[in-house]
This record gives sequence, C-alpha cells and structure tokens, in this order.
Amino acid sequence: MLSEWLISLEGTEAGHQVALGLAIMAAFLHAVFGALQKGRHDPWLTRGAIDFSYCMMAAPFAFFVVPWPEPHMWPILVGAFFIHVAYKVMQAYAYSKGAFTVVYPVVRGTGPLFAVIGAYFIFSESFTWVQWVGVGVLLSGIFGLALYNFLYLVSERDTLMLALFLAFLTGLIVAGYTTYDAYGIRATANPFTFLAWFFFVDGLFMPVIATLRWRSMAARPVLGPLMIKGVFGGLLAFFSFGSIMVATRLDKVGEAAVLRETSTVFAALIGWLVLKETVGPRRIFLMGLIAAGAVIVEMGG
Repeated sequence: MLSEWLISLEGTEAGHQVALGLAIMAAFLHAVFGALQKGRHDPWLTRGAIDFSYCMMAAPFAFFVVPWPEPHMWPILVGAFFIHVAYKVMQAYAYSKGAFTVVYPVVRGTGPLFAVIGAYFIFSESFTWVQWVGVGVLLSGIFGLALYNFLYLVSERDTLMLALFLAFLTGLIVAGYTTYDAYGIRATANPFTFLAWFFFVDGLFMPVIATLRWRSMAARPVLGPLMIKGVFGGLLAFFSFGSIMVATRLDKVGEAAVLRETSTVFAALIGWLVLKETVGPRRIFLMGLIAAGAVIVEMGG
C-alpha cells in the first residue's frame, strides 16, 4: 500500500529526497492556487467554490476508503478546522485589498520564518548556520519583492498598507497551520486518514460564507464558470497542501516550509504572464535570491 511505503521512508535519505520533491511541487502548485483566487471572480466566492469541490472529493475517501481517525485525532481535526478558517478569512481579506504580487510575497515570507522557529520548539528541529544563511537570503528576496511592489505599484495604493498588514497576519497563521498540520499528520498511523478527513472538514466553512455573499450581490456571477474554477482549484489543493503535509511527515518541518516558499518565484511569473502584472529586471534579481536561498537551505543540511 502507498501509505505503508511512505511510512517506511520516514527518517531515511530516500524519504528526504521524496520530501524535497514534494515541497518543490507544492511550491509551484501553491502559486497557481494563489493566483486562482486573485482572478476575475470575487476571492470569497472562488475560495468557497474551491473548498466545496475538495470537500466533496474527499468525502468518499474519508468515509469509505481510508481507516477512520483514532479517537485522539478528532480534537486535532477540530483544531485544524479553526486554524484554517482563520487563514482563509485573512487571506481573502488581504487579496481583496492589495495586488497579488504584493500580498503573496509577504504572506509566504512571514510563514517559513516562524514555521522554522515553531519546528524548533515543537519538533526539536535545528538548522545549521549555512541553512540560516539560506533562510536569510530567501527572506531578503521575498520581502525585497514585496518592498519593490510597494514602492512602484500604482494601483490599489489607497488600501496597500492595510493589505500588507493583513498579509503579515496571514503569514503568521501560515506558520501556525504548517506546524500544526505536521503535528496532525504525524499523530495518526495512516497519513492518508489525516489528509482525507482534513480536506473534508476543512471544506465545510467557506462554501457557507460564499453562498451568503453570492446571494447578497446585486450582480451575481454565473455559477457555472465559478464552479469549474472550484473543481480545478480543489484538485490543486489536494496536490499542493497534500504534498507539503506528506513532506513534513517524511522529513524536517522547517526545511519543507522554507523550500515551499520558492512558490514566490512561481507566483511572480504567474503574476507577469497570466495576470499581466509588471515584472522587471530588479524583480527578476529578487526572485533569483529566493531560489538561491532555497538551494543554500537544501545544500547546507
């Protein structure tokens, strides 16, 4: 079984390599996932459609395929529900107030720094001094990217400070859910039990909020295209969030959290190519810093 194979990799060099690949894959998919929420639809409606989709996709696996959660897992799943509700509400607010290429780097830059600190206290993980240099290089690129956008962005200036503040708070919650989810997926015998029930439980809240918001709109968007986006986003969520959770079970939580934040590079490229947001040589240099920092973290371990 796939779960037995994954469990056999825990703490091994092969497990480290699999975790590395999963973290990089999660980075790319998370950037696509973030851009999906910043598209032409209201971010609250988009998130509701996505959550409804992956809740329905996860339900048959949770109820009929994977083993049921052990008794001690139910409080953990309830905790995951509330921390992810806080994350999604804060992120939707931030996206509604600022440009994707400003908000996303601040969220993703704040998250790994505090996730590394949380992993030290919760999982007794530590970084070498070379890895800390890599974290510094990566964060300088991420926050430099946000600062550049802050200085030169011409749209949404009136709400930009609020967007940055909300993005910082969202980043703190990202650090919280990264360490909490790592704890949760390590607390059960079968990692797919946690994943299936996490996606089912996690998808229960935002569809209610989105429905209420849609019903209150004077010009309601057509549901068909929105739900198509929701299904696509639900699949992305499975592979993005699922990959990083499995990576944190196989290897270090802090290292996976840092490597995932190469998503900022992918996000900037998506912002340029898809959302038509401006990207110049200075931002390319900053993206290079992010990628270099991730390489240093990996090579310094």
